[in-house]
Amino acid sequence: MDGKIIKAVKEDPLHRLSVKEWAKEDRPREKLMMKGPEALSNAELLAILIGSGNSKETAVDLMKRLLRDNNDSLAMLGKMSISDMMKYNGIGEAKAITLLAACELGKRRQHSSMPELPILDKPQNIYNLMHPIMRDLKVEESYLLLLKTNFQLISKIKLSQGGLAETAVDVRMVIKEALLAGATIIALVHNHPSGSISPSRNDDTLTNHILQACNTMRIHLADHVIITDGNYYSYRENGKL
Repeated sequence: MDGKIIKAVKEDPLHRLSVKEWAKEDRPREKLMMKGPEALSNAELLAILIGSGNSKETAVDLMKRLLRDNNDSLAMLGKMSISDMMKYNGIGEAKAITLLAACELGKRRQHSSMPELPILDKPQNIYNLMHPIMRDLKVEESYLLLLKTNFQLISKIKLSQGGLAETAVDVRMVIKEALLAGATIIALVHNHPSGSISPSRNDDTLTNHILQACNTMRIHLADHVIITDGNYYSYRENGKL
């Protein structure tokens, strides 16, 4: 706290600091960025939504009072009407709508479920996932599939886009993406626009380089699957991994 603020507090014991005068780590927005949303109280999270309070209360103080009047219950807060909220000095129609929208989103989240991620423990499953993406491509594209220990998909990343016959893949990028995602298993997928599922010499070389890098980093290379429209080639199924 700088000297001017200390002087103001001494001269006026009732001086109320604005949010901008708080220590940086105590301001709701900055606190969320530094420590994550779980570190904030309900009042602080709501204060971020309304942005400002009134001439006598900061946004946080206003939200503390609003919550206190609702037994500190977000469920009760969500049952308030727009007009009820607007009775509080500093809450206009726009802020009331924002608060109720946030409460409704929280309610809907409770009733929603995480989407079921595919299990890619078989080349057929990899083909089923990637065929709709790659079936009509006119050039080669390569994708990296990042998997959990149960072969459940974490994410898929496009590695490269090339010409009619081949595409370049950086082995270092493959390993980097796997490490950043915390993936213990990966699979490589690319298409052959020509329609031939036979791997090329470059495909074999790339597979070997990635396998060596994965072995060094203790990452399991589950498969390298070549996709055409209607068929696929699996290095794992053909005993080349």
